[in-house]
Amino acid sequence: MLYRRYMTQRPHGGSRAADAATLGREQTRQRVIEAAIGLLARGGRDAVTTRAVADAAGLRPPAIYRLFGDKDGLLDAVAEHGFAAFLATKHVAPDPADPIEDLRAGWDAAVEFGLANPALYTLMYSEPTRTNSAAFRAGMEILMGRIRRLAAHGLLRVDEELAAQIVHATGRGAVLTWLSLSEDRRDPALLTTLRESMVAAVTNQQPAVRDTGPAGAARALRAALPEQTTLSSAEQQLLGEWLDRLAAAG
Repeated sequence: MLYRRYMTQRPHGGSRAADAATLGREQTRQRVIEAAIGLLARGGRDAVTTRAVADAAGLRPPAIYRLFGDKDGLLDAVAEHGFAAFLATKHVAPDPADPIEDLRAGWDAAVEFGLANPALYTLMYSEPTRTNSAAFRAGMEILMGRIRRLAAHGLLRVDEELAAQIVHATGRGAVLTWLSLSEDRRDPALLTTLRESMVAAVTNQQPAVRDTGPAGAARALRAALPEQTTLSSAEQQLLGEWLDRLAAAG
């Protein structure tokens, strides 16, 4: 009886110990990331050495390698933390009164985050492979939602993928260009002009679906196509191809 009781209780105790170990590891990992961010903010990327991070986190350098593999792994984790922090700042209006103003607000928020966190932002976008992070992809989905609403209202001038690339590229370029300038050369008109150039490039100020041409209507229908359930998948794919061709022709 005692043996059976021990055997039934043992896994629960082992599970609690494993959970505690996992929690402790995650807490240590977070402490290291925060230490690295602090060094990055104060001294730039060169200040983020494994020894300096270990000292700041109250650990020995081998712990960094056990947690992150190497310095590049640590920097990737710091960048992922940055993408997650940026994602947490995003305000998503499910049905904005003005989709174009919503696009402006999203662009402004992205730029403001970059200017408030210059060293972290530069690290986040210093290598293209870092944009494979889950948080980055979640942020892009929010952007795609804004763009789909523009398309659904007939306000999108270009196709959705190109619009996303333009919005992302202008915001990223605005931040990195601003950070590259000396204080005396930073003119706020640069940010405003880039934002309005982006808006002009991707949107129609008047709904294109009211125009006589089919391109705007095709874009609007294409944006709503994934939500319909009437067509079969084959019919939906074929209609999507037709709408893409009509939109491109316009």
